[in-house]
Amino acid sequence: MPELFLELFSEEIPARMQARAAEDLARLLGEALAALAPASIRTFYGPRRIALSAEIAGHVPESRSSERGPRRNAPEQALAGFLRKHGAAKEQLREEGDFWVLDKVVPGVDAAALIATAVPAVLRRFPWPKSMRWGGSSNFTWVRPLRRITCLLDGAVVPFTLRDGDDDGHGLASGDLTEGHRFLAAGSFAVTSCADWAAKLRDRRVLVDAAERRALIAAGLQQIAATNGLALVEDAGLLDEVTGLVEWPFPYLGRIDARFMDLPAEVMQVSMRVNQRYFAFRDAFGKAEPYFAFIANIDPTDGGTAMVAGNERVLSARFSDARHFWDLDRTRTLESRGAALDKMTFHAKLGTQGERVRRLVELSATIARLIGADVSFAGRAAVLAKSDLTTGMVGEFPELQGVMGGYYAAHDEEEPCVVEAVREHYQPKGPSDAVPTNPVAIAVALADKLDLLASFFAIGEKPSGSGDPFALRRAGLGAIRIIRETGLRLALRSIIESQVWRAKHSIDSVTQTQIDRAQSEFQQKSDGSLIPADFEQRFAPLAEIDPSEIATSIVDFLIERLRVQLRTEGARHDVLNAVLGTGLDDDLTRLLARSAAVAEMLGTEDGANLLAGFRRAANILRIEEKKDGPHDRAIDPALLEAAAEIDLARVLLQAEPLVKEALDAENYDAAMATFAALRPSVDAFFTEVTVNDSRAEVRLNRLAILARVRAVLNQVADFSRIEG
Repeated sequence: MPELFLELFSEEIPARMQARAAEDLARLLGEALAALAPASIRTFYGPRRIALSAEIAGHVPESRSSERGPRRNAPEQALAGFLRKHGAAKEQLREEGDFWVLDKVVPGVDAAALIATAVPAVLRRFPWPKSMRWGGSSNFTWVRPLRRITCLLDGAVVPFTLRDGDDDGHGLASGDLTEGHRFLAAGSFAVTSCADWAAKLRDRRVLVDAAERRALIAAGLQQIAATNGLALVEDAGLLDEVTGLVEWPFPYLGRIDARFMDLPAEVMQVSMRVNQRYFAFRDAFGKAEPYFAFIANIDPTDGGTAMVAGNERVLSARFSDARHFWDLDRTRTLESRGAALDKMTFHAKLGTQGERVRRLVELSATIARLIGADVSFAGRAAVLAKSDLTTGMVGEFPELQGVMGGYYAAHDEEEPCVVEAVREHYQPKGPSDAVPTNPVAIAVALADKLDLLASFFAIGEKPSGSGDPFALRRAGLGAIRIIRETGLRLALRSIIESQVWRAKHSIDSVTQTQIDRAQSEFQQKSDGSLIPADFEQRFAPLAEIDPSEIATSIVDFLIERLRVQLRTEGARHDVLNAVLGTGLDDDLTRLLARSAAVAEMLGTEDGANLLAGFRRAANILRIEEKKDGPHDRAIDPALLEAAAEIDLARVLLQAEPLVKEALDAENYDAAMATFAALRPSVDAFFTEVTVNDSRAEVRLNRLAILARVRAVLNQVADFSRIEG
């Protein structure tokens, strides 16, 4: 099949946009050229180019089809609409029985002609997050000025231009030219294919494969670390970003001035990362080393000496700014900053950060009591947790929220457990973060996440689709991880409901403030006239919330996040669904223990056969209960005839209280063992007994036995929800 190659060469593309742009190019061109059946699509992206290669058909063959239209005696308006829809004239129709028929012929088209039409259309509607115009009055926009378009079909240029109608812009035309490295191999050259393009660019100091550039950068950093006895601070996000900044990477090592080494390691790392895209190093004990690495796009003749010195000077200036914030912030205690939180808005409908802190103090104390943490220390940590939001360091580097609070709390000589709780209360922020382990830190971290959920659900700001502007999914997953990994036993619904009530008080306060302000403004504008009667109605819906209903929806939300987490881990989320089928359990630790016991039992031969027996019983009952059910009645011993049904009725009567007792004691292994003991009796029943006996009373009694089998098993899980 012919090869299509397209390169879009421009000024520097922001690193964060490159990978998505390559994906969009493949998607949009795939749709536009669908008739050519593109295959083996490959994309490339880098600082100054995105490109694509694909195998396509050489042409679209002619196609013929027939479209039946209105009846011959249909109104003229119907016929006119049909002709208008297909762009045809009446003379093109033929009669077929009682209907008009249009024979359509779509002529074939060469691939080059289709490409020449499709590519400019795709480029004109390309979905860059931000784009710009240049070159006079052109209407064409691109992320940065587009300089060249290379478009080849089996080595031949596919000619087209971006000039469109009356557009008097630059009219950039396609060709076979591209350019090498801006500094190391400047100038244009011709290419004939994707392979030729990649090889010639490599000769001109450009690596077109982003994965290759990334691997080369990573290897260079590790080589520097190994040579100098350092440990690189792994940072996948920074590595991805730097990969998008260079075409031919060169790693260099710089030294940090000793006078800055008493700054917190996190401050240095974030400053280097955010401001300069530098990589940090630590020693074997996690302490910051006085070195940094950076990736250059050139290889100077002096071996990089001047460039390293320049970067060291720039970093010293950055660290001087950080030093200023570090020293200034410590002139005040965290506690003294609390009042400023009352002037800092948390959310327009939820009030200030100060109000949120007061909610956190109450919830942290509640959780601390339940998990055996020190209530006074938990309350103290909650009071201080958000105070670092008012500091200069966090204002400069928001990523350091919590971390700086921990440093400042330690400087203020707070209790170690309070310091740890302040530092870790945002944890875990992601799947790779550790969860807090100190009981006080656990209480505050969990309170922080549950308050977020309670507050935003109360004002109707629930995640929807891919939209989650307040990171509630992350908060939910964080709360679940804390509970799972520390084995907490909490009745979440009642805890959350109490926090929704607290959030409602904040909402009511904000609402009343809005009403008072609106009344005052209206009076000023209307010279003291009567206030409209609907003033309060405009704001009242904000406060019309049902804490009980919201708490239930949050627990449902957490359960759904738990399902997602289990699915990600490869665990059996269908078992979780089955356990939940017996009723919503808001104690996640108990819920997971119960699910694990069921999953373990189902993994045994007895469990698998018992599940098969349950399904057979459930299927029979589903059919028979449509006739004369339900059959949840007492088993009549007098109607038991076969040995197998006598035995099954006996073991069911024995098992039911044993299972209940085991479940009440949360002894799930004992409950599962009781279930497993049912297996031989269930197997024998289905082998030896005819359920639908011709005698009505015997049939109903045997259906009652099956209903009891279902009921006993459903004490622990709804086995009808088990997949496979």
